[in-house]
Amino acid sequence: MLFEPVRHETLIEQPWDEARARKVIGAIATAIEESVRVEDFWPAHPLDEVGQRATGQKTLYWGAAGVIWALSYLRGKGAVDLRMDCSELIDRAYKAYVDDPDSGEVVPSYFVGEVGILLVHWQLTRSPRSADALATAIEKNRANPTNEALWGASGTMVGSLHMLRWTGDQRWADLFRSDAEQLLSCWLPSQHAPCDLWTQDLYGNVVQLIGAGHGFAGNAYPLLRGADLLPEATRERIYDRCVDSLRATVVRDDESVNWPASVGPPRPGRTALLMQWCHGAPGIVTGLSNFPQGRSAPMEQMFLAAGETIWAAGPLAKGCGVCHGTAGNGYSFLKLYRRTGDPIWLERARRFAMHAVMQWDQALRTYGRGRHSLWTGDPGLAVYLLHCITGSDDVPGLDILE
Repeated sequence: MLFEPVRHETLIEQPWDEARARKVIGAIATAIEESVRVEDFWPAHPLDEVGQRATGQKTLYWGAAGVIWALSYLRGKGAVDLRMDCSELIDRAYKAYVDDPDSGEVVPSYFVGEVGILLVHWQLTRSPRSADALATAIEKNRANPTNEALWGASGTMVGSLHMLRWTGDQRWADLFRSDAEQLLSCWLPSQHAPCDLWTQDLYGNVVQLIGAGHGFAGNAYPLLRGADLLPEATRERIYDRCVDSLRATVVRDDESVNWPASVGPPRPGRTALLMQWCHGAPGIVTGLSNFPQGRSAPMEQMFLAAGETIWAAGPLAKGCGVCHGTAGNGYSFLKLYRRTGDPIWLERARRFAMHAVMQWDQALRTYGRGRHSLWTGDPGLAVYLLHCITGSDDVPGLDILE
């Protein structure tokens, strides 16, 4: 098996219902507004308590910045009405992070540190101080030894790409190119697979991970997204190495494919084959979605086979979220819909959306409250539901941050 059946659920026989999706989006936004607290924003869900910190999370991944961004985005798309002042909230969240950082120290991380918060802050306030602090944090993170997206430079490079798109200021292009040079210098021949990979020094373990959360796909993402900022020879070499690395690490079972969490010695206690955004085929499809269409037949074949395998595995039992939930796997279908134009992928994304709504409803009954975090909970689901309505394939807080 290329996935563990116990980690998945049988897809419910529920047809796509746009009215139901819109109602859930509104209910999620209302619950978030009604539960915000002046002193510490939103309490962490029991499933999201990290390091026994039950309240006061501020980061993009599972804290206030991600929630505020999702509400602002949904309002900007006309999906919800809000009473709260998002710019005031993000200003407070950034100050609170500096005074009391979630991990115990201020870190220049995109997902779980200062850079993600500053990006939302700049987007909502247009503060020149935010832009300057952001540039400093991105540069500071260049040589981060984790060599992955959540903590390292490949995540903060995404911040440069967002700012370049928003402002046109070439300092962001310069930051991206410098970070790309450093990241490419660490993309080296693997001792465990016949290809080039990055090595992660992560949580006390030295490993070579493949997925979008901490490994190869997460590092390839900014290089592919910002490829037009790099010399043509460098760009072509990146494309070739991406194909080689995926072909060398793919695991096949007849026509089905997946990718292991790592090659070589695994992280202790980690499952070898997962099927979710952070580890496995869904993150491969979304992380490498900017690979030029039609350039490589093997790449297109792997993408399509991955989509079929994700569909066969079914929704994730962990819940409705993006990082390791049903919505995150559904984004692979939206990516394939954009890539191929085949409506079957949009239909599958919408079927997963209806299952995710059922999971959201069950979780509300179980815990008596919502899960207010962008990447693991309800705000990410709300954005996914909107994208299933519109056909957008933009992963929230990564592909888009406006």
